[in-house]
Amino acid sequence: MGLNKLNVVNARITYRKAPIHTLEKFAFKDLTSAYRSFKKGNSIKECIILQTCNRVEVYATCEDANYKKLVESWAKNTGLSMDMFKDALELSVGKDVISHLLKLASGLDSLVIGEDQILGQVKRAFDLAKKNKSAGTYLDILFDKAIKVGGKVRTSTGINKGTVSYGSMAVKLAEGYLKSLKGKTIILIGTGEAASLVAKALKKRGIGFLVTSRTFERAKSFSETAGGEPVAFEKALEMLDKVDALFVATTAPYYLLTFDRVKTAVQDRKDGMVIVDLSNPRTVEEKVTTLKGLKLINIDEVSALVEKNLKARMQEVKDAERIIEDEVYSVEARMKRLEVEPIVDSLFKKVDTIRERELGKALHMLGDLDEEQKRIIEQLSHAIVESVLTNPMDNLRKASEGGDKELMKAVSKLFKYER
Repeated sequence: MGLNKLNVVNARITYRKAPIHTLEKFAFKDLTSAYRSFKKGNSIKECIILQTCNRVEVYATCEDANYKKLVESWAKNTGLSMDMFKDALELSVGKDVISHLLKLASGLDSLVIGEDQILGQVKRAFDLAKKNKSAGTYLDILFDKAIKVGGKVRTSTGINKGTVSYGSMAVKLAEGYLKSLKGKTIILIGTGEAASLVAKALKKRGIGFLVTSRTFERAKSFSETAGGEPVAFEKALEMLDKVDALFVATTAPYYLLTFDRVKTAVQDRKDGMVIVDLSNPRTVEEKVTTLKGLKLINIDEVSALVEKNLKARMQEVKDAERIIEDEVYSVEARMKRLEVEPIVDSLFKKVDTIRERELGKALHMLGDLDEEQKRIIEQLSHAIVESVLTNPMDNLRKASEGGDKELMKAVSKLFKYER
């Protein structure tokens, strides 16, 4: 079954197009059940599901590149309508799938470039698919290579050393102002990408925090995925006078924190307060910088430091991309070669059947031969078959790697190969 008939496809919902609090809706609650549902239809032959707090992805091999069946099965399993997928779904096929997974395993598609966690998540997804007997020849090649490339990129380039995200830089700056965040009252406003990075950085340091959003359900969903204790929005605003560090990461088109509101919160404070505004556009009124004991850090300051760090590491990114580019070609060639193996196996079996039949006739005609003579004649028959077929079959394999479909069609027709 060839790559032209068995397409490697990837359907994904990630942080790039879906807020963290909505990603949970697309996640599979029971992976064993999900694997069973994907394999029910004849069009999906192999399947691997990868899901983290930042993405839900389905890798599959299909007899056609019809994503609709794949997404329909996904929607049915999660109880969602097809409309829910319309704006957030990303799709890839063939070479693009290989490139995407290799970049993902190498940490180039993560919120924090070069992070290590994703490689372990890819490994676990692969192991679980094998346990559910859902991976197959094509996805085995793809995921095995992705895991090896992910390790190679990290050891060869050091891309995972000294990684800095907007969230970790924001926390570091707040920490610098307050000396320490341990034991402080911290509120995170927002449930999007930037908020998830802040949550991750706080969680990594073992620092507790409250999380809020205009909708309590969003805050609750976010906390279950990214950490923090959910609190109602109005209650969070009432607590401002007790807050030591406030991280604001929303998309509100107005000031959530006006000068008057913040002034009221800090006027009786004896210790300092820091506000980090990661929103774009900004949601904290700039005038608050005139208030005594309050430090405002805006997104421009954080961005400048993150960009400086990223520029220093751009060479590692370029080196990683070069490694990935070479490996994509290697995986693609191996997958294309799979296309011709059934033809090669079938042809060798047919020829061997003929060899055995003609050998039997020859031995019968020769009459009384000892075992050594019979062995020599049989070896001769094997050698003739090998000599005649080896070079043409090797050339056929190379042709498949080069994508020469016409030659493979001609060989299939010539030797009457049928799947």
